Amino acid sequence: MAKRETPDCGPVTIAAVAASLLMLALGLGYRVLAGRLTTPVTTPSISPAALERLPWQLDGWTGQDVPLDEEIVRATDTDAHISRRYLRREGLDSVYLYIASGVKARDLMPHRPEVCYVGNGWTLLDRRFVELSLSDGVKLPCNVLQFSRGALDTRGVAVLDYYIVDGQYCHDVSLLRSKAWHGSGTVQYVAQVQITTAVGSTLMADSAAKLICDFAVNSASSIARLFENAQRDPNSDGSRELSKGE
Repeated sequence: MAKRETPDCGPVTIAAVAASLLMLALGLGYRVLAGRLTTPVTTPSISPAALERLPWQLDGWTGQDVPLDEEIVRATDTDAHISRRYLRREGLDSVYLYIASGVKARDLMPHRPEVCYVGNGWTLLDRRFVELSLSDGVKLPCNVLQFSRGALDTRGVAVLDYYIVDGQYCHDVSLLRSKAWHGSGTVQYVAQVQITTAVGSTLMADSAAKLICDFAVNSASSIARLFENAQRDPNSDGSRELSKGE
C-alpha cells in the first residue's frame, strides 16, 4: 500500500488565521447586543499561561505550537488563545487547533466560519450539525463545514466549530446571545474551538470530516477541563501541564 503523504498544513493555518481576522470585522451585525454589553466586565480573564496547560499528548495526538504574528494576536482582541497543530500516526493525520477565549461576549459573538471563510474567498460546499458522543457520556454539539477555493482550485479545508460558554457546550452563538441579553456580567468565560484540516488529493472530504470529528472527541474533555480549572484558579501561572487524567 502506498504511503499517504503528510498533509500540507500551510493552507490550513493561513485559512484559520485569515478567518479569525475577518470574523472580527463582522461585529457591526451585533450592534443591538453590543449595546447591552457596554457595562464594565469584572470577571477575571483566563490568562494565556493557563491555556498553555492544554496537554501536548491527547489520545495518540502530539501537539506543536503554531505561533501567530503579534499583530494578528492584537487584532483578535481575545484574552487568550491556543494555536497548535496536532499529529498522529507519524504525521499522516494532521489537524490545526485554534481556541479563542475571553470574558467579553461582544468580542467573540461575530465568530462564524460560514461567514468569514466565504468573505475571505472560500466557497462553502457543505455545513451540517453533528452531535458527538464523548467518553464520559456527554454530547458535544458542533458544526462541520467544508470549504473550497473554487472550481479551478482543488484546495479545500474542513472545519469543526463549537463554543464553550461557562462550561456548557454549544454549536453556535445562541447560548452566548441569550446570556448577552442579560448583560455581560452573566458570562464568566467564552471559548470558541475550531479544528481544521486540509482537503485535497491525499484526504477526501468525508475522511477529513471524520478526522476532525475524531480529534474533537479526543480533545473536548481536556479542553473543557482546562477552562474549568482556570476558572477556579484564574491566577494560575500555567507552570504545570494537566495530565491526561486530571
